[in-house]
Amino acid sequence: MFKRVLLKLSGEFLAPDTGFGISPERTAALAQRIISALEGTGVELAIVIGGGNLWRGTRNGQGMDPATADYIGMLGTVMNAMALQDAMEAGGKPTRVMSAIQMQAVAEPYIRRRAIRHLEKERVVIFGGGNGAPFFTTDTTSTLRALEIGADVVLMAKNKVDGVYDADPQKFVEAKRLDNLTHLQVVEQRLAVMDATALTLCMDKGLPIVVFDIFEEGNLRRLFSGERVGTLISTPQP
Repeated sequence: MFKRVLLKLSGEFLAPDTGFGISPERTAALAQRIISALEGTGVELAIVIGGGNLWRGTRNGQGMDPATADYIGMLGTVMNAMALQDAMEAGGKPTRVMSAIQMQAVAEPYIRRRAIRHLEKERVVIFGGGNGAPFFTTDTTSTLRALEIGADVVLMAKNKVDGVYDADPQKFVEAKRLDNLTHLQVVEQRLAVMDATALTLCMDKGLPIVVFDIFEEGNLRRLFSGERVGTLISTPQP
């Protein structure tokens, strides 16, 4: 059973059917799913959420300086973090947003020891603003923050994808789900789990990853309770 968990969410989970913006209803439903899954488990939860529902640097920032486009995307992650915080607290769960880009009127500055203290007090901590520097994805931010706070695992939440497959299951009916993989196998087989920088860091530090469908009823609760769900990516320790 995991004691401390880093949950990586996609910004699209908050979006309406158009795929752009923030839907208060969907945000509230996601928050309630997380709160219900946590109840009674004793799991300490940190979250990193992307900003793709508001801004994608490579697409929305065409013609812009790449660093500027990335900084705009980081601001988008703070907006999503604030929206999720509002929904979590409306559901009765104390939550803190910590931003790598200082904006003290709306979020606490990211301080590692303070983040750990929030977790110890059973507050959910949402990390916004990426890692404060351009050219890094929220996958990398998830890995960095997980290692900094001493998380046991990174949970990569997906929608309608219940793990890692040997081929695209939406294109190939014969695609098989892989229940167990090593970090090196993911690299060698070029499986789309997370970006290469994040994956290499997980491999170097022996940080497990679980890829799962967060919208499959009960999945998150089962993970928090120590059950096997989705695909586990780990490196056996010598």
